[in-house]
Amino acid sequence: MVDHIINNTMRVKKMNQELVRETLKDMRQGTKSMVAEATGLSIATCRNILHELLSTGELIQLELEESNGGRPAQIYRYNVDFANIACIIIRAGVTLHSLTYSVVNLSGESLEEGSQQLEQMNEEKIYDLVDRLILKYPRIQAIGIGVPGAVHQGVINTCDIPNLINVNLVAPIQEKLEVEVILDNDMNLTVYGLYQRQGYNERNSLVVTTFIEGSLPGAGIMIDGHIHRGNSRFAGEIAFLPLEMSHDEQFRKLHNRDTFHPLAARGVSSLIAVMNPETIALTGDLLKPGDVELIRNECLKYIPELHMPRLILLENPDDDYMCGLIKMTLESLSYSLQLVEKRR
Repeated sequence: MVDHIINNTMRVKKMNQELVRETLKDMRQGTKSMVAEATGLSIATCRNILHELLSTGELIQLELEESNGGRPAQIYRYNVDFANIACIIIRAGVTLHSLTYSVVNLSGESLEEGSQQLEQMNEEKIYDLVDRLILKYPRIQAIGIGVPGAVHQGVINTCDIPNLINVNLVAPIQEKLEVEVILDNDMNLTVYGLYQRQGYNERNSLVVTTFIEGSLPGAGIMIDGHIHRGNSRFAGEIAFLPLEMSHDEQFRKLHNRDTFHPLAARGVSSLIAVMNPETIALTGDLLKPGDVELIRNECLKYIPELHMPRLILLENPDDDYMCGLIKMTLESLSYSLQLVEKRR
C-alpha cells in the first residue's frame, strides 16, 4: 500500500515536471506566476519544479522582470541545448543503400545533418555512425532510427535490406550508451511527420502509401491522432495482402507501367475498405504525374464514390519522414529527461 502511494506520488510529480517543461518550451520564457497560470498548477508546486529544473541546468535564469511597484519576478527560459537527440534514417536503394542523419536540440533545431552511401549495409555501419555522433555531441540522450521494414520488440523482422532482417538494433545501443532508442518503420514515421506538419485534427484518419523503385509497397496509418501499428507492429505491410501472386511477381508488376496502376489500386482499395480514411497520400518514385487520378479511377471499380477518400501526391516525403522521426524521438524523453551524466 505504501509503495503504491509512493509510486503514484512520483508519477504525478513527473507529470507535473513535464507539464512545466513543455509549457516553458512553448512560452520560450516566463515567470513563476505565468507558468502557474498556464499549467493550472499551484504557485508552490511551480516554484519547487522550477528550482529543480534550474539546479540541473534544464532551465536558465534570466534577469528580473521589470517591477510594476511590487517585488520584481524572476524570469526563466527553457534551455533547449540541455540535451540533444540524433535521428538516423536507413534507406534501401537499388544499387546503394544510405544513412541520413540529423542531430537536433530539444526544440528540434538542427545542429548537424549529413548522409553517406554504402554498398553494403549492416548493423556495424549503424553502430559506427551512432558512436561518431555521440563522441561529437556528448549531450545526446536519445537515438531515433527509421528502417524500411517491420519492427517488433526492437527487432527488424521484415526489411528491404536483407542484412538487417532479425537484427536487434535497440538493445546493443541502449546497453552500451545508456540512451533512449526509438526504432520504427519508415512509413509510420512518414505518416506521423505529415500529420504533425499539416496540423490534422486529432479525429482525422490518414494513410501514407509508398511505391518505391526496388521495393515492395508499404503504408503508414494514423487513426484518431495515433499511429496504428497493430498487434505485432505489422499494420500497413500491404505487400502481404492475399493478391494471389508471389512477392516476385508483385514486384515485377509494380515495376511495369502496364500493370502498375491496377495492382497499386488494389492495395489502396484494401486500405479504404478497412480504414475508411479521410486522406490517402501516395508517394514513391514509381509514381508519375497523373498516376494519382489513374489509381483513383481503378479504385472506383471496387469502392463506391461516396466512400472514396481524398487522394493526394506527397511530393516531399523525406521532410515528413525526418520530421516524424525527430518528433517521436523527442517525445521519448518525456518523463525521463534527467541531468546529462558522464558516459565515460
